[in-house]
Amino acid sequence: MTTTSTTIDVHRREGLRRGIRRRPKSEEQGDRGIVSDFDRRKRSTKLGMSAVHVFLLVGLALAGLGPILWLAKAAVTPTQDTLRQPFALWPNGIDWANLSSAWNDIHIDQYFFNTIVIAAGAWFFQLLVATTAGYALSVLRPAYAKVLNGLVLATLFIPSVVLLVPLYLTIVSPPLLGRDYSLLNNYVAVWLPMAANAFNILLVKRFFDNLPREVFEAARTDGAGPVRLFWSIVLPMSRPILGVVSVFAIIAAWKDYLWPMLVLPDPAVQPLSVRLPAVQSQTELDVFLAALAIATLIPIAMFLVFQSVFLRSAGLGGAVKG
Repeated sequence: MTTTSTTIDVHRREGLRRGIRRRPKSEEQGDRGIVSDFDRRKRSTKLGMSAVHVFLLVGLALAGLGPILWLAKAAVTPTQDTLRQPFALWPNGIDWANLSSAWNDIHIDQYFFNTIVIAAGAWFFQLLVATTAGYALSVLRPAYAKVLNGLVLATLFIPSVVLLVPLYLTIVSPPLLGRDYSLLNNYVAVWLPMAANAFNILLVKRFFDNLPREVFEAARTDGAGPVRLFWSIVLPMSRPILGVVSVFAIIAAWKDYLWPMLVLPDPAVQPLSVRLPAVQSQTELDVFLAALAIATLIPIAMFLVFQSVFLRSAGLGGAVKG
């Protein structure tokens, strides 16, 4: 009797296994979500989801592009039209003279050049420090690498405002250069503090941690030293993270206001971010808006050039992939 019941149970389990077909993994994953595949095929569901997508797309476009488009419109609009009808499209015509007045009267060309010099120097020094420090912590890995990594990470918890006074005193009287020497009105005073960016160092280190170690060992076997390994092996493999750090460095230098205002008191060497607020009270509104529109050209161009870096790696996905 026991043998018969056992046999029946075995056949029953086999029948259940044969009768129940396991759904493929792709089908199981396809049904997961707020809307199932069955509901997605309904006409009412399709129309509702399409309407939601259009609404979100238009809302995001207005929120992201609206201020920029309005600034571009206001840059070539007379002051009275901007004040009376701020959202009207040139009720009394377009005033292209605003751009030339902003370029010549406010000397946007000079401040524009100063900003480019500051951004280029900040980009170079930030990239130099971030790549070399990340290379030392990730690839060379000295015995005290963990201690250095902890110290670099600890600096992220220090508010930048706390460092203003000691940094300013260091710029006014740099060590080892004598008491009579000062870095005020010198672009080095802006470049060097920006170079020591802990976030960029940790970002590059994290990217270097994911590079294949077999390539490094093969290069060392072939006789490559630390400098050759860094220049010929590591840097060519790190183009994605170099692009991300470059964008962060240039945008941060382009919009920085407080520190350049402190260490560059001479208007002749000040960037746009410092000089434009200073001339606002002395400039017509339409000319000032034209100057602001000119100042936004470089950040927009940077995004258009490097947008593939962000879209391909989802912002920082390529840098923090584990």
